[in-house]
Amino acid sequence: MTKTAGTVLVADDEDSIRWVLATALGEVGYDVVQAERGEAALERLRAGGIDVALVDIKMPDLDGLTLLTRLREGEVKTPVIIITAQNTMNNAIEAMKRGAYDYVTKPFDLEEVQLLVERALEMGRQSSDLHRLEEEHRRRFELGVEIIGKTPVMQGIFKTIGRVAQTDATVLIQGESGTGKELIGRALHSHSPRWSGPFVALNCSAVPRELLESELFGHEKGAFTGAIEQRPGVFEVANGGTLMLDEVGDMPLELQAKLLRVIQEKELTRIGGREVIKIDCRILAATHRDLEAMVKTGTFREDLYFRLKVVPLTVPPLRDRRGDIPELIDYFITKINREMGTGITGVARETRELLLAHDWPGNVRELENTLVRAAVLSSGSTLMPHDLALARRETEAPAASDLQLEDLIRAKLVEYFGEASVDPRDLYQRVIERVEKPLIELTLERTGGNQLRAAAILGINRNTLHKKISYLRIEPKRQVSSAEE
Repeated sequence: MTKTAGTVLVADDEDSIRWVLATALGEVGYDVVQAERGEAALERLRAGGIDVALVDIKMPDLDGLTLLTRLREGEVKTPVIIITAQNTMNNAIEAMKRGAYDYVTKPFDLEEVQLLVERALEMGRQSSDLHRLEEEHRRRFELGVEIIGKTPVMQGIFKTIGRVAQTDATVLIQGESGTGKELIGRALHSHSPRWSGPFVALNCSAVPRELLESELFGHEKGAFTGAIEQRPGVFEVANGGTLMLDEVGDMPLELQAKLLRVIQEKELTRIGGREVIKIDCRILAATHRDLEAMVKTGTFREDLYFRLKVVPLTVPPLRDRRGDIPELIDYFITKINREMGTGITGVARETRELLLAHDWPGNVRELENTLVRAAVLSSGSTLMPHDLALARRETEAPAASDLQLEDLIRAKLVEYFGEASVDPRDLYQRVIERVEKPLIELTLERTGGNQLRAAAILGINRNTLHKKISYLRIEPKRQVSSAEE
């Protein structure tokens, strides 16, 4: 017999039993580790590196059944085969109840033991592969669609996800557009026993009314004009996984009754067909509409509403969780750099203040799109207020009149430093000129071009003002006569 290498622990207080088993297993390619006491066997299993264990049910310090219990409490998943001298029903039932892979009775057939160990080893490897795949799946999920939120309201949502993810309870996710309802649905799926099955999301508002029934329940060939082939609906496609009905509040009333029946009966018939098809998928629903108000106006079925609202979950708008905006900014900048190859290393303080002050009617989606535009259009590695110019026009960022003069000057200075690859030259003179020119121009406009009055307002003498007008190339709108002066 040729076997893949594996390590087997043989735990028995009888030397002869350990020798016989070690010899038989060694002959077919296994590495064998021995233990003559239960505590030693438990310590060795906890240390890891054992693929299969053969453990006697009766040992002086720690019997095999107690050892099984300790292993499972410590989440040690090594397959254990119990060795017993008495082939009784109680021993068999108790061993399997405590998590044994199988058991053998003395005297045992060595070939049977070899075959049993081989099967246990393969089962252990499959279980390990499944666990690895699950962890990899969840790692990819967390990297790709992580939900950001440290505020109490978001932490409450995470706790709810943790409580209901392991069940098949229907969840109704409500919230404004762009708040991340589909991400909540994906999180529920990813952390559920259905994680390895499909996750299917259907936006009910994006499908024409005349095609929505077909998208939901499927159709047979020839069922209607254009049905050139049989096509399953999303309920069938999501079999074994999760179906998320997004914007369910936009579903026509006539389809709501059919949807309710399918959810309740867990079976459907395709359009134009007669075959009753059993379905097995968890249902999630999402909407930005107030379904309770729609029920009162008769635009949404009350029975469907309560069938979907087994577990209600409301995602708050971004303006109600501003404490999460700084972390969201950093998360999106990292994501944008990774996906688009941009080199943004930071966000200026003034830029963060603008982002924090905005109400974000488009919520998290709008914030991400704003940062994408800013990162792509930015000429530097730090996002400056002027990088948000396009976003400001769309998002009504605070107007300049709402800012203090010092804030405006500070923002402009940050621009100067951000635009230069090295420290800018003559910065003091550049800034003074930028401030002096509009100041003198506006003062001259106020005085109708009267330089004597303008100098008095500015608190400088007339000769100094005249020099500045010449140096700054200011052209007063009206030159007054000497008599006027």
